Amino acid sequence: MKFSESWLRSFVAPSVSGEALSHLLTMAGLEVEEEQPAAPPFDTVRIARVLTIGKHPNADRLSLCRVDVGEDEMRQIICGAPNVSPGIKVPCALPGATLPGNLKIKAAKVRGIESSGMLCSAKELGLSEDASGLLILPDDAPVGEDLRVYLDLDDTLRTLKLTPNRADCLSLMGIAREVSALTRVDAVYPDIPETPVGTDLQRPIVLEAPDACPLYCGRILVGANAKASTPDWMKRRLERSGVRSISALVDITNYVMLELGQPLHAFDNTKLKGTIRARRARPGETILLLNGQTLELREDVLLIADDVRPVAMAGIMGGDETGITPETSEIFLESAFFSPHAVAGRARRYGFGSEASYRFERGVDFGGIRRALERASGLILEICGGQAGPLYEAAAILPERKPICLRPSRVARLLGVFLGDEEIAGILRRLGMNVERDGENFIVIPPSFRFDLEIEADLIEEIARLHGYDNIPSPISHAGLMMLPQSESERGLSRIRQILVGRGFQEVINFAFVDEEWEKRLSGNTNAIRLSNPIAAQMSVMRSSLLSGLVANLVTNLKRKQNRVRLFEAGRCFFRDPEGMPVAGFSQPWKLAAIAYGTALPEQWATAPRNVDFFDLKGDIELLLAPYSEFINVRFEKIPHPALHPGRSATLSIGEKPVGVVGELHPQWVQRYEFPLAPIVFEIDLDILRRTKMPKYAEVSQQPLAIRDLSVVVDQKIEIRDILEGLNTDSPACVREIKLFDVYTGKGVDPGKKSLAFRIVMQDTQRTLQDMEVDAAVQRMLIYLQNSFAAQIRT
Repeated sequence: MKFSESWLRSFVAPSVSGEALSHLLTMAGLEVEEEQPAAPPFDTVRIARVLTIGKHPNADRLSLCRVDVGEDEMRQIICGAPNVSPGIKVPCALPGATLPGNLKIKAAKVRGIESSGMLCSAKELGLSEDASGLLILPDDAPVGEDLRVYLDLDDTLRTLKLTPNRADCLSLMGIAREVSALTRVDAVYPDIPETPVGTDLQRPIVLEAPDACPLYCGRILVGANAKASTPDWMKRRLERSGVRSISALVDITNYVMLELGQPLHAFDNTKLKGTIRARRARPGETILLLNGQTLELREDVLLIADDVRPVAMAGIMGGDETGITPETSEIFLESAFFSPHAVAGRARRYGFGSEASYRFERGVDFGGIRRALERASGLILEICGGQAGPLYEAAAILPERKPICLRPSRVARLLGVFLGDEEIAGILRRLGMNVERDGENFIVIPPSFRFDLEIEADLIEEIARLHGYDNIPSPISHAGLMMLPQSESERGLSRIRQILVGRGFQEVINFAFVDEEWEKRLSGNTNAIRLSNPIAAQMSVMRSSLLSGLVANLVTNLKRKQNRVRLFEAGRCFFRDPEGMPVAGFSQPWKLAAIAYGTALPEQWATAPRNVDFFDLKGDIELLLAPYSEFINVRFEKIPHPALHPGRSATLSIGEKPVGVVGELHPQWVQRYEFPLAPIVFEIDLDILRRTKMPKYAEVSQQPLAIRDLSVVVDQKIEIRDILEGLNTDSPACVREIKLFDVYTGKGVDPGKKSLAFRIVMQDTQRTLQDMEVDAAVQRMLIYLQNSFAAQIRT
């Protein structure tokens, strides 16, 4: 809602500055979105009358003008405007004036003739883009008066960003009502007397859809001059409200809409046939609107029709066939209340909107229908002349304003501040509400222009607005604090994040809603949890894996020319689970996932570039598991996954329980997303990563280490993991560590075989191990390998 401050102050004039007024409105919930001056700054520009003009002796296109600017002596000014003529009144910038663009005016000679000032166009003053000639002022403009004062150019234009529930402030009267209530300054509204009746002509009105149009008023006006000029004061107020001046009749209906908030429509009465009917559209009906669109109407569209055809889309736009023209002299003026549900969405359905539909679909004051019609009728008679017929009204059941019970104790509890009963009642009455006492409570009836007040909480919000949010104290909370227990057997998520950040990863946060197709193909989830009201078609189900979001993040980064990407996310995933908690039928465990793409290390001079591979992320997982893996059996096994390469991926298991996956993205996804390289991903249950080993005392041995190497040949199909697990399980107590340091196939090793070299570290805490004990331990492990894996010692 855009409005002029000077127009607002003609209704209510509080003694506050413009800046304070903007703050007051914003803090009351009417956010001032924009402020701008009505005109750019300039000074020393007066209203002048051109007395005589003559030809410039040295220039064919220049005129020599004698000008009266309200001084004792006439001024001589040279002007090149084509529309300069004797008797007109125009703006005159005197020597010393500064115009927009920092243009300095001074006395000077033009082609040898002295010129003491400048006659100005609207463009030169920054008032419009019209540079075709001088700005012609009305004949009654006082000569010598400052132009800024005469045209009220020190005015400020404000735009309110109104929420949909505040349709009552889509008018100057509504805003003035708010300012009056906020500042306790009485508002003065226009005096709207009943229009004198000069003709008996009237047109009957029938409400065929009373639920959609419960009140319709109309009046015929005859003898009006549609070619009459709109007064400058009205044009100025319309233009400063963002409405273009069209003609006097149209301007008057727009002016009343801005002033009172009631949209009106004027028909050419000679083009109407019979009775005016407010009804819904019939099958196959069409209408040609004023904007040139021909619409085929659905049956839920509310129309204004005569006995022959539709003449307007009710509350939206009039029809072209019955619109007023410069030749119109007989008018049928409409003022009606259309229910919001009958107007909402209808204009948008056909791809357009209007100021009327914007107001009707939010709610118009049904108590001001007659007042708006009388106001428009009076302005038409004043500006266009003519005579008015009697006002014809068709009414049904209007919306009921139900009483609301307000408890002062509830006000104090919700606002946290005590307000006296008189103050509460005064605030509500200033907002136009009917307030009565009912014991300790109030019974409040909202006014007809406030559709948004329905429950007690609505009234409490109004009290808070007018009391002032700044006036509600914000006491400092006092509460005893204590450290939360932190189990030593668990580590926090922040520590896990730090480890990954230290490994070069960056954290992302994605929506938990994903594309159903992703769930089926990337996660293999054909029974995803569907949202009943998704925010977008491609976000219709809850995720069961974090990988799809990370793949989408990678696509975004590659589009932005990032050639090395390492991302991770910690978040909940969602599954159907009959025994799930905390929501029955569902479970939502935390998971951690990561994706790596590009080179394994940032670009540097010391090492040759190498692309990240499976073993890089496997190493990251082992680092995350390090505090826990010392006393659990962590296994990587080949198990297929729909998102991963079948030969370059593995499932991470602890004991017999799968807890995660790691591997290269499946070739079909690499091809689908046109990745130049295959990214590596992993996903693991976060609960596993949070576990850590309890601190436990262990004696540090001061005895020397005994190190032996053992090289054996085994079958190629035997997995090294099984060998290491068996050795660690069956090794003597003195063995501290068993490491695989070499794998060899080739010359000297039979086909189908592989050579494995292990380094065995032994130590006792109390004494030095003897060679015989060391050899016995190695022999024991060799016998185990021979019996369990048919190993042969390599010679």
